[in-house]
Amino acid sequence: MQDPTTALPALWRLGFGPRPPRGPGDAAIPYDHLVTAPVVAVILAAGQGTRMRSETPKLLHPLCGRAMIEWPVAAARDAGAGTIVVVDSPERPLASVLDGEVAIAVQERARGTADAVRAAEAYIAPESTVIVLNGDVPLISAETLRGLAEAHARSGAAGTIATSVLEDPRGYGRVVRAPDGTVERVVETKAPGDATEGELHIREINTGIFAFDGGLLLEALAQVRADNAQGEFYLPDVLPVLRGLGRTIDAFEVADANVTLGVNDRVGLAAVRAIAQRGINEAHMLAGVTIVDPESAIVDVGVEIGEDTVIAPFTSVLGASTIGARCQVGPHSTVIDSRLGDESNVLHSYLTGAELGEGVSVGPFAYLRPGAVLRAGAKAGTFVEIKNSEIGAGTKVPHLSYIGDTDIGERSNIGAGTITANYDGYRKNRTTIGSRVRVSVDTAFVAPVSVGDDAFTGAGSVITDDVPAGALGVARQRQRNVEGYAQRRAERAAADEAERAAADQAAPDTTVEK
Repeated sequence: MQDPTTALPALWRLGFGPRPPRGPGDAAIPYDHLVTAPVVAVILAAGQGTRMRSETPKLLHPLCGRAMIEWPVAAARDAGAGTIVVVDSPERPLASVLDGEVAIAVQERARGTADAVRAAEAYIAPESTVIVLNGDVPLISAETLRGLAEAHARSGAAGTIATSVLEDPRGYGRVVRAPDGTVERVVETKAPGDATEGELHIREINTGIFAFDGGLLLEALAQVRADNAQGEFYLPDVLPVLRGLGRTIDAFEVADANVTLGVNDRVGLAAVRAIAQRGINEAHMLAGVTIVDPESAIVDVGVEIGEDTVIAPFTSVLGASTIGARCQVGPHSTVIDSRLGDESNVLHSYLTGAELGEGVSVGPFAYLRPGAVLRAGAKAGTFVEIKNSEIGAGTKVPHLSYIGDTDIGERSNIGAGTITANYDGYRKNRTTIGSRVRVSVDTAFVAPVSVGDDAFTGAGSVITDDVPAGALGVARQRQRNVEGYAQRRAERAAADEAERAAADQAAPDTTVEK
């Protein structure tokens, strides 16, 4: 099976996945040579997200296979941050999806972004470079964060703000430049009176992503005041404080505004999801995968796909799925947390937690449930359901069957309508069927039961006892033909009808004349 991780270079260039190792032909200046201070990423994630109108915290909403908060965390990690701190609310809802390598700081009360960074002070060393970003910007890429850290290191500024120029900057803080081109301050626009009319016409906006010298950031945070209409401590207010200390603030313009898009509600989440999905699909196509209709294909960010595989329209490949080379998946198929070997074919089917060997055929309209393992060359055909079972190499379950808690050997054939009765009302029991077995149509196996190699079953049998190797198992009533049955049935029906007519004629007339 081809290693699907060959797709990583293209995935990385679009912002999905880690930067691959640098080869001898890579002429870029090594990141570590530019940024020598330890990098601390502080991700602000304590907001309530009430505009999502959901019982689920905003940053736990799924986005292409990850919780929203996991996207900026992954970008910070891939950008080289040595310490990642997520600032959570007191309920700590995000801890359930964050691994032990991510520190969690708690903002006890929602008092603004500067107060949120203060909550992470214990993790900020004076000699560190601190990257601050919001948890609701899932499209932020490692490349953008790396570029910000490099620009900050080159400039020697006390702080560097990532900015973007928008046609419609409504709702964003505006970046006010000094005459020398450095950043003077950021003006918030959340409430009337925060910004002047002239400042509202500025199109360069604050993306909410900053780089700071750790020691100067800590010093400036102590001086921030809540002198605004909201009564909050705004992180951009550290910028004029730093300028007052005689230090400069630089700007790092992000050319692609999409990478800094924030999510405030479900409309915003859908917009971000469309961009992320397009990037994921394009990365796979650049790595040698054919996605026939990228607009209808859903592929999660963690999925791996080998070269020359075809993803047909209206197909979803989700979770930790891995698809080998030269496969055909879809149309109208769903693959969740499953592994497909090279040259597998999945047509109009639903797979979750399944494992397919090389050259396996599935569908149409098959349902493979967790624990379904199909070895090389096996087949699960039309309207077949398999769960917690191993189907041997070359074995075929062609149609209209349920196989549960079963082990089947190699090159067996399971006839239509076969059922493994695996549940006795108290526990699940296993069925064992050997190699080269021929199971006739409409056979039911009442587990626990075993069928030896090279055995047969008779059509319509209910197998309750073990079938030895090479034997024929037949378990059904003998057929009895009743001659003349149809004629006698017709005569009986005619007699019944005549009897009813005579009874109606003999009944008294109960009509009352007026």
